[in-house]
Formats: sequence, structure tokens, C-alpha cells
Amino acid sequence: MITKTSKSKKIIVGLSGGVDSTVALILLKQQGWEPIGVTLKLPVWENPKNICRENICCTKESSQIAKSVCKKLGIPYFIIDARKEFEKEVIEYFIKELQKYHTPNPCIVCNHKLKFKLLIATAKKFNAFYVATGHYARVRFNKKTGLFELIRGKDKIKDQSYSLSYLNQQQLAHIILPLGNYHKQEVYQLAKRQGLKYFEKKKESQNFCFVSNQALPLFITKSLGLKTGKIVDTKGKILGYHQGLYFYTIGQRKGLGLKGPAFAKASAGQPYYVKEFNVPKNLLVVTKNKKDLLEKEIRLTHYHFISGKIPTQRLKVKARIRYRQKLALATLYPPQNKKMKIIFDKPQLAVTPGQFCVFYQKEVCLGEGVII
Repeated sequence: MITKTSKSKKIIVGLSGGVDSTVALILLKQQGWEPIGVTLKLPVWENPKNICRENICCTKESSQIAKSVCKKLGIPYFIIDARKEFEKEVIEYFIKELQKYHTPNPCIVCNHKLKFKLLIATAKKFNAFYVATGHYARVRFNKKTGLFELIRGKDKIKDQSYSLSYLNQQQLAHIILPLGNYHKQEVYQLAKRQGLKYFEKKKESQNFCFVSNQALPLFITKSLGLKTGKIVDTKGKILGYHQGLYFYTIGQRKGLGLKGPAFAKASAGQPYYVKEFNVPKNLLVVTKNKKDLLEKEIRLTHYHFISGKIPTQRLKVKARIRYRQKLALATLYPPQNKKMKIIFDKPQLAVTPGQFCVFYQKEVCLGEGVII
């Protein structure tokens, strides 16, 4: 049922050509909304080594699928060129984080600073108030507080509130998420009933949409150059050499570049994991002991609370330090000197600077902070 009737029934629906956004569009149409389909055209790194010839979030094939669905349903459809905005808001952020030896999370930044920003701006041009996407999360207005809340999706495995945790009150006021009360398998069944068989073959987008995983090291090299240094164990023994700390992430096991007699003797067949970066000495520190990767206390910067209200007292929360990680009990402390502290009841594995720690109370996503 339509839950927001005080505004026009026009609604902008962000379409990727995938099953989720398409089913969201169909549901809105069935519920009496007047959808307008919009695909954001995003750039791709143009290099022969990049197997992604198009941005995986908006390929020509996916745009054709979105267009054909809109035509079938009698819905207007538009493609909006967002390449310049993506380069400014997402790619520049990605490179700047790597320069700080952080592991970026471009999807969270893209949702806040690009996708929903542009969709809401497009809605205004069409005299529409609301926008919708195929994200598995929910938006709820709390009458007691007068604030909008971001709620975890009903499908706890697919829940995407983590990637939407950077959204603010002004954005949530415009957002409707039709799939929030559905499980993924229910969405597939809805698609099949609509005769959308091509979704059975279409893979869901993953990783950084701008460049393939295979070409990512080359993109980083072109952007930041090489800065060769030593790979050492926790006792300082040299096990190999790296070409730049920004090629690695905390907890990484594969592709470490370890080789030679020293490594063979030291490893004894056991895998090594990236433990930390010694930036002043340009050392990549690795360990065979996964317990070395455990931390209970984490510091956060650039914190953001969806309510707009920063807590003044410690809060008992559940939090995760990466997408789809199981929620863990923790205590969140008020900020001091523009930084926050969160202490988990149980140690967390591979805490990664640059990633987002997202916190919840019950089903409500409170916000996030960037791990330092």
C-alpha cells in the first residue's frame, strides 16, 4: 500500500537493469505510484587491461533491460550522465583514501554523495517528491521524535542498511524502499511471475564498478605510482618486497608477494596475513597468527548520525565493521577531540582503517564512523 500520500504520486525510480530495482519499479506501479525510470550513466576506467569495458552498474545491456521494462509498463525512462560527478565524488575519494593507506568503501560514499543526491535532484525537475531504489532496507518516520529512521531490511542476509548508513534526514525524507519487507527469494519469484527470465542468467554487480579486480593494481599504479618497501614478519624478518602499501588491506591473505627461501622457511606451509602498515619505515607487517588481527577498541573519525544528533552519553549498540558481517555487541562513547571510540564485547578480526563501522540499536541504523 502507498504509505506516503501527502505528496504527488510521481516517483523517480533508480534502475540498474537488475532484478531488485526492476521489481521495485513493478511493485510501485502496482501500488498506484506514477514511476519515472532513471539510470545514472557512470564512467569506467578506459584501459586495455581493464576487462570492464563499461561500468558494471550501468552497462548498455542493463540499460536496454531497464528501458524495455519501462516500455512494457508504459513508464517514462531516462538516462542521466553522471560521469563527471562520479569522478569528482567517488574516484577522487577512492584515490585520496589510498594515499592515506586506507581501504576505501566507494559504495557508501556513492550512495550519499552521488546516487541519492542526483535522484532527488532529478525528482525536483519532474515535480516529484520521492525517489526509490531496489535496496533491501526500510525507511520509517518516528512520530514521537519527528525524525526519519533507517531500518534494517527484513532479509537479514541481504540487508543493505550498512551501505545506506551515510544518508541524512533530508535524503531519507524523499526515499521509499519497496523491497525492505521482502526476502531475496521472494523478489526472484515476483520477477519470474512477471516473465523476467533473463534475470536467471544475469550476474549481480560486485566489487568496485569503475575497474575490474584484475586491473585494480594497474589503476592504483597509474594513479599513485610505486613505492617499494620490505615485507616483514612481527619480529622484523624480511619475507619479501612490496610495491606500495596502498596495494594491500588489513587481513589480506592472498597476493602478498611473499617468496624466496626466507619466506619458505618461515611459513612452513602456513598462510600469512597483513597485520599492519609501518608507514614511516614503509614496511608491510605480516603474521601467521590470526589472533594478531583481533582488536576490541576502535577509533572512529568523520562520524555521522542519521538523526543529526551526536550522543552525549555512552550507548549500548550492535555494530559491524564491514558489509554483511554479523552484528556484534559494543559500547559507543561520545566524541572527544572530533573522534569517537567504540569498544566491542568480543574482539573483532582485521579492523581496517578507511572502512566504515556502522552501529545499530535494535533494528534502527544509528549511523557510522570511519575507522582510523
